[in-house]
Amino acid sequence: MNAMQHARISAKRWGGEPEDYYELHAFIDSTKSLCSDARHRILHTLWGINSIVVPVFGHSLQNSAGKSIDIKDLCERDHLLVDYQQRFILTLNDFVNAINPRQLPQNFERHLEALHHYYVQDKTLSQLMLSPLALTGKLHSLLLTHNSWFIYDILPRIGQLPKLDNIVYSPADFFNAMHFELWMDNGMAIPASAQALHQIKQTTQS
Repeated sequence: MNAMQHARISAKRWGGEPEDYYELHAFIDSTKSLCSDARHRILHTLWGINSIVVPVFGHSLQNSAGKSIDIKDLCERDHLLVDYQQRFILTLNDFVNAINPRQLPQNFERHLEALHHYYVQDKTLSQLMLSPLALTGKLHSLLLTHNSWFIYDILPRIGQLPKLDNIVYSPADFFNAMHFELWMDNGMAIPASAQALHQIKQTTQS
């Protein structure tokens, strides 16, 4: 489903015109330029919405009908759940667990530590940059924020641009190490984070 289709869903639900919502949905899907298959959906997570989309677009959106809509609710209902057939919302850990650390660049830990000192004094920026580690407990998750796309595209949108030199990683470094899972493809399977709820639903329905 493309951004305009999502925008039409939003307009039908919340009122206004599809154009009121197009930029938001296009941004969520902008990671398609980083990876051409469904592995790109790293923003299709609550981490993506809370840590990136909301800081970029704000907590609410006012449509052309004058109605104020909660951005988080809109993203969840009109984009994330739609893409996954209303079955689940992925966690960042689902994606990070699909990354094979053995296929990552050598010595990436040392390079990440070197980058860390550039922003360690900025508490807000440090919290954002380290948020994948806080959520997953996996050091290699930091490649999601310590790469050229995040630093030179995402951070300026949020209003943060530290003087980071020697950016040696691109999104390809973690996407190439991420194996494809069926749950990435429009909810064709259930990810680990949703297994317990899925089993409860199955038991209830049987």
